[in-house]
Amino acid sequence: MADQQQSFANHVRYNPPFHFFIIPVAAITFISTVVQFVRFPSFNTGWMIVVAAAACMAVFFIRAYALQVQDRVIRLEERLRLASVLQEPLRSRIGELTGTQLVGLRFACDAELPALVQRCLAEKLSRKDVKAAIANWRPDTTRI
Repeated sequence: MADQQQSFANHVRYNPPFHFFIIPVAAITFISTVVQFVRFPSFNTGWMIVVAAAACMAVFFIRAYALQVQDRVIRLEERLRLASVLQEPLRSRIGELTGTQLVGLRFACDAELPALVQRCLAEKLSRKDVKAAIANWRPDTTRI
């Protein structure tokens, strides 16, 4: 993506080792342990299902927790940015923006931020709607 301008259409990023190796390996392992249990039922093959399910849950939660931390940092960054960019009365309404709106607003350039914040407050835009409404995309290349 370094040689291509980021936009709403291409901003989703994948981490190949995670998305294309760890997740498939966890899923295949779980499925194969279920097949083994059906073919050769025993305490050990049943326990392997439990272990594989725990591994799949760990993979899911590791990803979910990392994204939650990134969202918290983004919300903090955007509140600070909005406080410096917005004029009153919008500045005093920053607290009314939802977390998902703040995360979506990170892609908006400073020039279009006031109008977009006004729309967020008036129309209760979702994260996807906020990102779709951005005309001048400010890339975020650090999030995975």
